[in-house]
Amino acid sequence: MVVVRESLFVLGVTLAFAGCSGGSSGGGGAAAPAVAPDPGLPAAAPPPAAGPPGGAPVGAPGAAVLLSDADLRQAFAREGVATVTLAPLESAAMVQLGEALFYDKLLSGNRNISCATCHHPTAGTGDGLPLPLGEGAAGQTTDRIATAADQVIARNGPPLFHVGASGVETMFWDSRVRRDSATGILTTPEPSLNGGTPARPDMTRELTSALAAQAMFPVTSRAEMRGDPGENELADAADNQAVWAAIMVRLVGTSNGSVGGVAGYRSLFQAAFPGVDFDLLTFAHAARAIAAFEAVTWARFDTPFDRFLAGSDLALSDAEKRGAALFSGRARCSDCHSGPLLTDFRHHSLATPQLGPGAGGEPDDRGRALETGDRRDDYEFRTPPLRNVELTGPYFHAGAFATLEDTLRHYRDPRASLEGYRGVDHLPAAFQGLVDTDAVRNQARLATVSGIVGNGIRLSPEEIADLAAFLRALTDPAARTPVTPPTSVPSGLPVAD
Repeated sequence: MVVVRESLFVLGVTLAFAGCSGGSSGGGGAAAPAVAPDPGLPAAAPPPAAGPPGGAPVGAPGAAVLLSDADLRQAFAREGVATVTLAPLESAAMVQLGEALFYDKLLSGNRNISCATCHHPTAGTGDGLPLPLGEGAAGQTTDRIATAADQVIARNGPPLFHVGASGVETMFWDSRVRRDSATGILTTPEPSLNGGTPARPDMTRELTSALAAQAMFPVTSRAEMRGDPGENELADAADNQAVWAAIMVRLVGTSNGSVGGVAGYRSLFQAAFPGVDFDLLTFAHAARAIAAFEAVTWARFDTPFDRFLAGSDLALSDAEKRGAALFSGRARCSDCHSGPLLTDFRHHSLATPQLGPGAGGEPDDRGRALETGDRRDDYEFRTPPLRNVELTGPYFHAGAFATLEDTLRHYRDPRASLEGYRGVDHLPAAFQGLVDTDAVRNQARLATVSGIVGNGIRLSPEEIADLAAFLRALTDPAARTPVTPPTSVPSGLPVAD
């Protein structure tokens, strides 16, 4: 089989999900100053060439190039794209404990929200909303409604399909949780867990993955799960460590499990961590169990694309192959969407629309820069993995676009897309008033856009359709059938929202 590698134009884009260059540049395409590597993050690939001088649209007309199926496979192999492997799995008892914790509202301050509220099986392990609605909101997935303005969470909820794969060592849109795979050293928002000699080694011993470390923090967020001071004992706790301790009192009680707690959880923890006294259990044990459940439950990587990589020429349609050829060839999408999960786990700026409160309590989410303090990281967000991406919209850090095609169209003219965005065609009615249209802030976003994107990518409607077809070929058919939640949890609280 011979497919067209690229029919008309160069596509220098990361496909609407992350930037495609190792650095940032001004809106005119000039390269930004060199930035020192961020320790603890993967090494950056050499940045691709910037767009034409003066900010002209990227993508000059080019002759068609024919590419065989074998050559297409080799193109992906050069970018490290291969079958996904899972990290070592935990015991069945650990997974069973994690399932109960994942669906139990007992972990939230006011006992009204669980992990599954924002990562629901029927919504592609997200919630189907541009931005999650946190503590105090009501309902689930796209039927969830806010009862107050401050219930909107700053960033789109990341999906869970990829989280148990080997090599996933950074979490969140800004990588504020990271784990060094060689040393196990953590970098998190909690100082007592960080560094080579952490103050809480009893916790860090259990945080055997970045995913486990990530699970420590939604319960500490007032907007997500904890609640406001005066509402409950978790909200009144002095710091993160006190929050975690208070949750364990709820789960297993005190005095080695003889006072308070839930009998069902004591049994589950005993099975998952045999021989560990209840008084020595920490929330890190719970987080490890939640991570174990997520990792094994949403391991969905048997895709048509994987079958094609394994040698089945018929696994992909012609349209999917044309999209794959654009993705891996002169389009250079794989410059950032590389490796088994189709991500470089680095951060890029794409001049995407902002809606909602933004991280830091302002309608201007500066992304990675809020963690590093380096303004050269402004508006940069981590490249998301693309496995099962068809099921995980809305897309971008603020959930600005609902479909793959709308997301791809952003790249035809990022300036027009950003400045003209009002959300009417893309957002549920309740979110349309949350779009930031401030001209000064939009100009700042445009000033940092990755040079490979420039002032636009010449994408024909046919190319958009082919790229979207390829992205849908990254879906494991099994992922289309939602996991069934348990009918009950040990606390006795309702599972459904």
